[in-house]
Amino acid sequence: MPHKPLPVVSDHLLHLSLGEGSERSPVTVGSEEWYCWLAEEQNRSFSFRNAQGTFTVRRESKRHSWYWYIYRKSGGKLRKAYLGKTEELTLTRLALAAAMLVAQPGDDAGAGRHNTSEQVYPDHTGPLSDEQLLLQTSTNRSQNRPESLNRSTFPTPLTSLIGRHQEAATCSALLQRAQVRLLILTGPGGIGKTRLALQIATDLQQNFSDGVCFVPLEPLRDPSLVASAIAYALNLRETTRTSVIDQLKDILRDQHLLLLLDNFEQVAPAAPLLADLLAACPRLKVLVSSRTRLHIRGEQEYVVPPLALPASEQFVENGAWPQFAAVALFLQRARAVQPEFQITGSSIRIIAEICLRLEGVPLAIELAAARINHLPPQALLSALKRRLPLLTNGPQDAPVRQQTMRNTLAWSYSLLDPWEQWLLRRLSVFVGGFTLQAAEAVCSVPGDDATAGTASVFDGIASLIDKSLLFQMQREGEEPRFGMLEMTREYGQEMLALCEETEAVRQAHALSYLALVEQAAHAWEGPLHAMWLARLEREHDNLRAAMQWSLELEEDGKHLDVACRFGGALRSFWQVRGHFREGRAFLEHVLAHSEGKETSWRTKVLNDAILLAISQGDHVWGEALCLENLLRSRELEDHCVIAHALYLLGWLTLLKGDLATAQARLLESLTLFREMDDRRGSLVALFWVGVTATYQGEYPRARAVFEQTLAMQRELANKRGIAWSLFHLAWVRFLSQSDLSPLHSLLTEAKALFQEISDPWGNAECCQLLGRLAFQHSDTITAVSLLEQSLMIFKEIGNRRGTARALLLLGEVAMKQQNWARARLLYEESMAEAQEVSDTLEIASALEGIAGAAATEGAALAGVLWAAQLWGAAEALREFMGAPLPPVEHAIYKERVDAARASIGRRLFSAYWAQGRTMTPEQALATQGKTLMPPQTGRSTELPLLSSRSAATDLAGLTVREVEVLRWVARGLTDAQVAEQLVISPRTVTSHLSSIYNKLGVASRTAATRKALDHHLI
Repeated sequence: MPHKPLPVVSDHLLHLSLGEGSERSPVTVGSEEWYCWLAEEQNRSFSFRNAQGTFTVRRESKRHSWYWYIYRKSGGKLRKAYLGKTEELTLTRLALAAAMLVAQPGDDAGAGRHNTSEQVYPDHTGPLSDEQLLLQTSTNRSQNRPESLNRSTFPTPLTSLIGRHQEAATCSALLQRAQVRLLILTGPGGIGKTRLALQIATDLQQNFSDGVCFVPLEPLRDPSLVASAIAYALNLRETTRTSVIDQLKDILRDQHLLLLLDNFEQVAPAAPLLADLLAACPRLKVLVSSRTRLHIRGEQEYVVPPLALPASEQFVENGAWPQFAAVALFLQRARAVQPEFQITGSSIRIIAEICLRLEGVPLAIELAAARINHLPPQALLSALKRRLPLLTNGPQDAPVRQQTMRNTLAWSYSLLDPWEQWLLRRLSVFVGGFTLQAAEAVCSVPGDDATAGTASVFDGIASLIDKSLLFQMQREGEEPRFGMLEMTREYGQEMLALCEETEAVRQAHALSYLALVEQAAHAWEGPLHAMWLARLEREHDNLRAAMQWSLELEEDGKHLDVACRFGGALRSFWQVRGHFREGRAFLEHVLAHSEGKETSWRTKVLNDAILLAISQGDHVWGEALCLENLLRSRELEDHCVIAHALYLLGWLTLLKGDLATAQARLLESLTLFREMDDRRGSLVALFWVGVTATYQGEYPRARAVFEQTLAMQRELANKRGIAWSLFHLAWVRFLSQSDLSPLHSLLTEAKALFQEISDPWGNAECCQLLGRLAFQHSDTITAVSLLEQSLMIFKEIGNRRGTARALLLLGEVAMKQQNWARARLLYEESMAEAQEVSDTLEIASALEGIAGAAATEGAALAGVLWAAQLWGAAEALREFMGAPLPPVEHAIYKERVDAARASIGRRLFSAYWAQGRTMTPEQALATQGKTLMPPQTGRSTELPLLSSRSAATDLAGLTVREVEVLRWVARGLTDAQVAEQLVISPRTVTSHLSSIYNKLGVASRTAATRKALDHHLI
């Protein structure tokens, strides 16, 4: 006769088989039918299944009564735990006893002589009560918790963790496994993924030598910004030289770091980025909180469960309620808003029922507890009962918990009065927080609700904070800022759509932030520059949301002007803060959608896009569009745009080295700005006129220009403008070496201002000039420190012109230290950077630097000849640009050139110098290591290679071998190298050279080389 299968308890239901494949309706555990079934004499055992495994539950006779026990076989031993009498058998008690058996050590001494154990913990002499079971299980869990460190790089929660210690320990153990590199915490919104992730990160700090980095992603909607968000969290400034992803790989390659990415669901398409980072960074581990799996290789998922719940009133009455995390959380939050809140036997049962109805979801419990001041427990439970149909009435294809969370939020929303509901819907449009002023602007939309305006926005915000729907973001020294949980914000947006208010509120939000950025742009050059810069940075997420709305163009293009105005107002912010990619991408998007459309803003947006492109070093794209914009604006007779286009073309031409054309365009731009009485435009154009005059060597004129701009900027109280004028005044004095006494004070004031307004470019320029000043005063240590600091900043912000100059100056320091090889390397790096952005001025300086190193390093003839060509090419380039060598560089330049000329003779040196003047920089650089014939009268100015088989006659009777030796010596080879070429000993080469010197009547290798050149031997 076949064995009848045991009944099974699973998912809070008792499944009963009637045999032959038939099955009766399941029984709910804890119901009256459940206890009746347990009491029937024939029902003495069943199987219990949950996430921890399968267990056998049996009723046994002890001391003239019947008790239930749970059994589990592990490690060859059968272990059991006491459950209690029939009336005490609940689902929670089953789960707790099962957890205790699983947690029991394999070598437990209390297992018993017969491989069974009723007394699982030796501290107890009888069956464990429910409270003792839970206490022992919690104790066992806490023993495995790693110690926390005090320091952290992530938010520190203000409340203690309740009921998540086992989950935290399990996830921590997973992350400590070598094969687990990516752990995903999944679950519905509000389940506590973030709080659990923070606890895991806290527990694991000591396990990661480079710490934990927390990256909040909730403000983002664009997956392409995830890499930038990670870089920002790592304090890594974006550069234009490499992609953000490559920067992250480089910085994280050797880091033993835990990266915690919070709220990944809205940027899920960026998941391959994580796999890419993990593949490139072998010591990196990633912890992600997300509502959905990422579906990438190596992913380890952990589903975050609800908080522990009581199963019945009877169990709670036993006094174990503090151990049920859901109840404990409710009481903690309730007492936070009502410290005098008291619990009784009846109220604790009601609270337990509230938590059951909320399914242990932490956010829902907190929202309910926040209303305890206004709704006592019974009223709160009654309200929740009225909402139960909604808790199970979601879409059938959606996860149950997702339905529950949305309906929990709907319940919370229903507790608000109409005015609070109206306010919450509107505040949900904000991303990353908001100020009271911003809230009032968005809530000023008329005609939406009759109750709007019956209370102040501030009072409404205060009420929503009391209900835990909003929170205040404390920032010392700043205006109050408020935030909203992401799930609450999403629910508010759903309600906006349901009430058909979305477009009106998003428009109000966008226009309010447009007004903000235009106010900032108007005050940008004033005394509040730093304040506005910080404010725009705080509102960056809201600005992105507003700009996104402006890009959602309609057929009539009503958003287009708003998008154009956003671009124009934010260009300076993007430039100063280094958001070049984001700003340029937005402007190019606007330009693409406005192509062919007549708008007064398009030409201005085009100029802003060009300026960002120039800042990135994209001169070709910038110049082409600038010429197009100039032509279009001339057709439209838009003098403002014409003036800006001329200024940009002047800047571009200056960088290309055509100083005369640059000066003409800038002066024309200045004239137009002055005719329009545009003071800001005039200042910008005048400033670059001064820069051009400086490069032209017109130092008195440049100094007068910068003194004029400084006075005007001081009048405007524009800190940034003051700082740049101070710096350039110091720069002119240094280059011209005239009236140096105020130089240091000018630089000190400029640097302090740049630091105050957080302008990295200006700070780098000041460091560089201070470094040059220290080097001039022979303070090499300070010079190197300042120059390296400048180099680091320029690289971080992607300024290749500044990078090229810093490398060049570090090369000068290396020359002073007689480290010729390092100097040469630094000069060549400087040349590469300058060539990349076609910076002709820096190219000329780099040519001169390489020449100085080549002429000095080893004093080889070939090096000196090449140096002469490089100097000649640099001289021709300076003459073409109209940019003479600054006086500050005259002495060292003359010293190096004179020494090189003396080493090989004026005639030969001048011939190679003349050759260099006919070459482009690329041609001059390419002649390294090649022996070239000096040009003869009437011959082509091209530089043909000399034949090694040239006639070697009339050399005072030198033998054939001696001629061969002389040829190799003239090419700059040492005795040992000549010996290697001719397969003779170095001693023989020395002997041949002695004979050569005697026959030619010379006393040095240099003189012998001249003879070889005169007779075309090489």
